[in-house]
Amino acid sequence: MKRVVLITGGGRGIGAATARLAARHDYAVCINYLRNREAATSLVRDIEDSGGTAFAFEGDVSKEDQVVKLFEEVDWACGRLDALVNNAGMLESQMRVEQMNAGRLQRVLGANVIGSFLCCREAVLRMSTEYGHSGGAIVNLSSAASRLGSPGEYVDYAAAKAAVDTLTLGLAREVANEGIRVNAVRPGLIYTDIHASGGEPGRVERLSSSIPMKRGGTAEEVAAAIMWLLSDEATYVTGAILDVTGGR
Repeated sequence: MKRVVLITGGGRGIGAATARLAARHDYAVCINYLRNREAATSLVRDIEDSGGTAFAFEGDVSKEDQVVKLFEEVDWACGRLDALVNNAGMLESQMRVEQMNAGRLQRVLGANVIGSFLCCREAVLRMSTEYGHSGGAIVNLSSAASRLGSPGEYVDYAAAKAAVDTLTLGLAREVANEGIRVNAVRPGLIYTDIHASGGEPGRVERLSSSIPMKRGGTAEEVAAAIMWLLSDEATYVTGAILDVTGGR
């Protein structure tokens, strides 16, 4: 029987790269998306055309009722959950802290922090040996911003990802004796369209000279780290935060 992974925000970027790699590792892949149904369904078709199993489910992870519905749809489609990749997240346009209003903060913290907590909660209920299940693995997507702060650009996003780091450390210890491993991947400057959503599509190129490896990373390189943490090669790894940053 195939193991089942749910990847939030899985229709594009790092999420999509992880979905493709998980399918190649013989996972049944559940792809969550917020708005871009076309991208998610196209990814499902690509995976199925390559002999894999995939499903697409719409849902806003910052909304509790939609998270509950999302996990119920995974239950219905697959009957189990073995892995969660908490990838859904967002940032807004570059600005300083004194320019930020409460609405922006609520959106950024809702998507990145509340969504991660809610999805972890639902995953634990489906994985923990305390609830009669056989365990599983969770990988949260953090960011190098959590330790760099993103001054003048995204301090709110950086703070949200620092909360994800702390969630990872605390939850890992809560469920370590219940068959669940919880880790995080902390990408650096990666070529995805998140930079365009922040108002600077060429941000990776602008900052690449600050990276010891002198280049931005790819979504596939981050996906490889995520899949290692989910794999049986990492069975004694929990509470770890793995930087994928080119040395930055």
